Amino acid sequence: MRYIIYGAGAIGGSIGARLFLEGHEVILIARGAHFGAIKKDGLRYRNPETDQYLKIPVVEHPKHIQYQPDDAVLLCMKSQHTFNALEDLANHAPPTTPVICCQNGVANEFMAIRKFTNVYAMVVFVGGTHLAAGEVAHFSATPGGVLDAGRFPSGIDPVIETVTQDLRNAGFLADADPRAMRFKYAKLLRNLGNSLQAVGSVGGEGKAIMKSLRDEALACYQAANIECASNDETRDRNSQVMMGNVEGVPRGGGSSWQSLERGTGDIEADYLNGEICYLGRLHNIPTPANEALRVLANNAVRDNAKPGSLSSEEINRAIELAK
Repeated sequence: MRYIIYGAGAIGGSIGARLFLEGHEVILIARGAHFGAIKKDGLRYRNPETDQYLKIPVVEHPKHIQYQPDDAVLLCMKSQHTFNALEDLANHAPPTTPVICCQNGVANEFMAIRKFTNVYAMVVFVGGTHLAAGEVAHFSATPGGVLDAGRFPSGIDPVIETVTQDLRNAGFLADADPRAMRFKYAKLLRNLGNSLQAVGSVGGEGKAIMKSLRDEALACYQAANIECASNDETRDRNSQVMMGNVEGVPRGGGSSWQSLERGTGDIEADYLNGEICYLGRLHNIPTPANEALRVLANNAVRDNAKPGSLSSEEINRAIELAK
């Protein structure tokens, strides 16, 4: 199987690198300076055990690929970029091409299934950072993270069994799971804190805010009859991944924190906290904490703010105003 990694940032770059090192044919799709650096020198891939440049083929747009019957596309961009990415992909790739949503949030699969007949949900628990063009840092070596996946909306097939086997061989924990979406909804609970981490400097007081975000989400899940994996299930799976250090690379924060730090001009809050706001509006469940963090994260992008610019008092005040 040939792997097309659409979005070669922290997650996509790390997965693509590991598959390439395992001997698989890989094509990266990257943008701008990142594309230029990979094209010139290769992808610099670092984890706690290695630091090397990998000459992985890279293109800047899906139109530059000659698609084959054995292709699988891993969508690894942030959710706010998925719609446009799918438009470009659908204009060039056959509609039967397997599209695997290796992304946080739960909206990507619903976007992909409108254009492709074979869509898969992949849970992502991989620690990585992409702050410099041409480079990714992956903070776990073996296992490299959790990438369980299944067909969307449910089921498994030979394609996803092959993909997960290849990922296991490349050093990840990856099982074919017919109910993968329940773990993606569980991961969303964790990712509700991405915006809080990005905009806030809250210390221990962040626990109470995080509890409000999760409580609102669980109320929405119950009202919408959405199945969500338990804390014990996700803890047991994720605890097998040990994060380490990459020399010269600070751990920093998660994907939303990285968006502010790099000044990308966008952030994923509408597809994380905003997913809960959406469910709340559909089912008449108040979601003031998630609405406040969604707005604060977008305001931080608009104002070109640096990570951690708001205090817990300012965030709690915004939550009160959203009630």
